[in-house]
Amino acid sequence: MNPTRIAVVTGVSRGFGRSMAAHLVASGVKVIGTFNSGGVRARELAEQITLTGAQDSLALLSLDVTQTDRYDDFANEVSRQLERWGADRFDYLVNNAGIGVFAPYAQTSQDQFDEVIAVNLKAPFFLTQRLLPLLNDGGRILNVSTALTRAVVPSGSAYAASKGAVEVLTRYLAVELADRGIRVNTIVGGATDGDFGGGIMRSEAVQKQATEVIALGRIGTPDDLGAAVPSILSDAFGWVTGACIDVNGGQSL
Repeated sequence: MNPTRIAVVTGVSRGFGRSMAAHLVASGVKVIGTFNSGGVRARELAEQITLTGAQDSLALLSLDVTQTDRYDDFANEVSRQLERWGADRFDYLVNNAGIGVFAPYAQTSQDQFDEVIAVNLKAPFFLTQRLLPLLNDGGRILNVSTALTRAVVPSGSAYAASKGAVEVLTRYLAVELADRGIRVNTIVGGATDGDFGGGIMRSEAVQKQATEVIALGRIGTPDDLGAAVPSILSDAFGWVTGACIDVNGGQSL
């Protein structure tokens, strides 16, 4: 592997992805981060990292993960950035980009279902496939899921189903990529303060309901999840693959 580890992280303009990128850079990892509509916020992240003196540790690339026909172009852009850093492969892939669709099951439309599947399942399936030739043997892939695959919250059926499929995909990749020494895991987040899903967690009533089922007695922050990522990707987790790693304050235990 390269002396300096390199990660590709999708969806770094806000929330978990933004925190993951910042914590990875702080741990000495170079990050190629993607953004779609959040260009302004992504550049704010770059400015934040520049202030820490790590300005050459984050590269931003535009990517709409639903446009699978653009994955070849994206892989070429990744290769060019790797060359700038004196590398030909990267070490970590974090499939973070995602959306939340929250509607009662009986009212969920096919368009809503297709969108959440395209972003949350189809994208990590085929983007990972396309980037595999650029991922180092012995590398790591980290997918992102939700505590809603464990506990049922009305209106979350499409979202939770897409993330449940990601957990199954993780186990299959862990087996099928093991001959290259690639570890594949899922980090499972919980109720978190932020603008995800249209800001559903900013509702006082939703926060109160969520807090009641979290053992540590509060909803999370993006940094609660992001801070764990460098450790999960590190050699300290070298004997862990195919796992769902809960980082959610003990939600719904």
